[in-house]
Amino acid sequence: MSSVKIFSGSSSKYLSEKIASSYGKPLGGIELQKFSDGELSPYFTESIRGHHVFIIQSTFPPADNIMELLLMIDAAKRASAEKVTVVMPYFGYARQDRKDKPRVAIGAKVMANIIEAAGADRVVTCDLHAGQIQGFFNIPVDHMDASAIFVPYLKESISDGTVFASPDVGGTARARRYAKHFQVDMVVCDKHRKKANEIASMQVIGEVEGKDVILFDDLIDTAGTLCTAADILKEKGAKSVRAVITHPVLSGNAYNNISNSALDELITTDTLPLKEKLEKIKVLTVADMFAKAIRKIHDHESISALFI
Repeated sequence: MSSVKIFSGSSSKYLSEKIASSYGKPLGGIELQKFSDGELSPYFTESIRGHHVFIIQSTFPPADNIMELLLMIDAAKRASAEKVTVVMPYFGYARQDRKDKPRVAIGAKVMANIIEAAGADRVVTCDLHAGQIQGFFNIPVDHMDASAIFVPYLKESISDGTVFASPDVGGTARARRYAKHFQVDMVVCDKHRKKANEIASMQVIGEVEGKDVILFDDLIDTAGTLCTAADILKEKGAKSVRAVITHPVLSGNAYNNISNSALDELITTDTLPLKEKLEKIKVLTVADMFAKAIRKIHDHESISALFI
């Protein structure tokens, strides 16, 4: 059987080092050259002929991260790697998964097309914005679930007074899965948007007075929805409001919004690097989960044991 070699794109090296350490193997050698105009040229500094190559890179802005990933895939294929598996802890452009209005692109499908065209044999990712994005690929996709990280952390703090919530109607399935696992009640925050990142109104469906509320979502961007939900839940009598979010995009005024909101704690993962540190933000690592997935994929074993 071919041996595993793990490489990292420049944007995810902070996480790749932890994944490689958990796996028990150092990161492979790769260098990224840049021309004076910004053009990228990554190259492997060691032989990968006949190896199963895992490339770790989240595709968050700027677009250079995506281009670097595509060039790394192509370089690996041209260097005679036996297989190239792309590990994308955060799959960028996943929010553009359908035509929600006329004459718009389906960005998630474009991403799937170009990753396949570059030569990837498999994709491993975590908590997609919509699970059906897996169907945009014609290659295997392992869709990891961050509940394996969050459930053990939350276990000690769940009580009879805990209520789970979704910050919008679209996330009810996610919150319902957690509520079913812990056997607690659930409420929904119904929001209406004027445009992207701008909320026009929000209502709470369900009873939260005197309850400890935990909000669940796949990602947090400007934190507008989450902070508005936390403020409204506190106004409705919630004793405390925490949030469990997989991907901390945190753009724009997100950090100020979180600091000034009624949110007591934001529990997230390290699929994306934080730009600032806040006392309210608790980061749990996904490194062990991805390291175990890499081992099982290479050994042709089922990864279902990694799911809760």
